[in-house]
Amino acid sequence: MTAAKRIAVDRCWGLIIDVQEFFLSQIDNRLRSKLETNIKSFARLLGYFRVPMVATLERPVDQKGALSSEIAKHVSGDAKIFEKDFFDLTKEKKIADHITRLKKKQVIVAGCETDVCVLQSCLGLLGLGYDVYVVEELIFSSSRNVDAAIARMKAAGAVFVTYKSLYYELIEAVDGARHGEKVLATFGPFPADLPDAAV
Repeated sequence: MTAAKRIAVDRCWGLIIDVQEFFLSQIDNRLRSKLETNIKSFARLLGYFRVPMVATLERPVDQKGALSSEIAKHVSGDAKIFEKDFFDLTKEKKIADHITRLKKKQVIVAGCETDVCVLQSCLGLLGLGYDVYVVEELIFSSSRNVDAAIARMKAAGAVFVTYKSLYYELIEAVDGARHGEKVLATFGPFPADLPDAAV
């Protein structure tokens, strides 16, 4: 296995998989609230750094729901939202074509279900040569035990990171050692209310 590369703002894109009412309703309210808050922060963080985002919705959307409104309002206007029939999003031609056109080989993943669509999509992305980073506080499942799915993703080459690690790695990727000056000059004022760690 090769060593994990550092995440670079100009080489990455963000992915939110199937964060829909159907799946959110299958977890307890406390966990749901934390997930929605954390994925919203994730969307805001990537939006600030102008990182392209892709969100998927599992069909039928009229039964499973759209992207959670709490999250959707923070997904940047440039984000692409796709409906999908396959668990592995790379099997959807429109999605595969779009992510190829991004010309960015690092993908940062959030969403559900850890042991189905997240697993299958990560395996598909790894098979296409992407560096896959899964944010561990931002994935969930209706299943109680997803250890085997996580182990399989790691064995295939996916790198698990925390939201806090991602937050500081993106800042460091832009700013080097000075923590702030270049970020401010490049992207404008950093949102004071954007947390540096998951809840």
